Amino acid sequence: MKRFLVLILLVASFQLSAQNNTDLLKHYEAYYKQMKKQGDVNGIINALTHLNVIQPSAARLDTLGYIYMSEGNYSQALNTVGIDKIANDSDIAVQVKAVSLKSVGQPKLAIGFFEEMFKRTPKPLIAYELAELNLQTQNLAEAEKNIAYGLTNSKDDMTKTFYETQTPYQVPLKSAFMYLNALVTYNKDTKANIDAAVDILDAALKSAPNFNLIQISKNELLRQKQVLQAEAAQTKQ
Repeated sequence: MKRFLVLILLVASFQLSAQNNTDLLKHYEAYYKQMKKQGDVNGIINALTHLNVIQPSAARLDTLGYIYMSEGNYSQALNTVGIDKIANDSDIAVQVKAVSLKSVGQPKLAIGFFEEMFKRTPKPLIAYELAELNLQTQNLAEAEKNIAYGLTNSKDDMTKTFYETQTPYQVPLKSAFMYLNALVTYNKDTKANIDAAVDILDAALKSAPNFNLIQISKNELLRQKQVLQAEAAQTKQ
C-alpha cells in the first residue's frame, strides 16, 4: 500500500512538472513574441534563455548567439554556440563563431569558420574577411588567393564599410581588395616593395578618393621610404 501511494505521488509530481513546464513554455513564447514586436533586445535575450532552459533547441541557441554577436557581445555569443567545428552546424552558428572569434582577437581560429562560410556560399565579402585574416597571420599565399577571387568577382555595386573615422564610410569592394593587395605586396618585402605598394594604393584611390585608410597607409609607407633613404645616405658617408 505504501509503495502504491509513493507511485501515485511520483506520477502526480511528474504530471504537475510537465504542466508547469508547458505553461512556462507558452508564457515565454508569448513573451518572446512581444519583445520582438517591441524591439527589446534584452527582453528577447531573456526570453530565449528561458526557452532554452525549459526546452533546449539548437535553433534557438543559434539565434541567441546571433543576437549577442549583433550587439557586440562576442564572448557571450561564443559561450552560447561554442567554438568547436561541428559538421552539421547551421549557417548562423558558423557565422557567429567566425565573426565573434575574429572580434575577440583569435584570427587563426576564425579563419577555419570563415573558410566554412566561403565553402557553403562563396562571396567576395567573405573572401575579404579571409584575405584580411590571412594577412594578419602572415599567410600571404592564402591572402593572395582570397584577393584574386575578390578582384575577379566583386561587382560594381558591392561596397565595404570602414570605421576608423568618426563617421563610417563606404568604398567599392574592389578598391578594398586593392588596398589589401597593396599590404600583401608590401609584406612580401618591406623594403623593396614600398613603391609597388604605393602604386597599388594610388590606383585604388582613383576609384575611391574617400578611402581614408589608404591615405593613412600611403603616408606611412612614404615615411618608411624616407627613413630607408636617410639610412642608406648615412651608410654611404
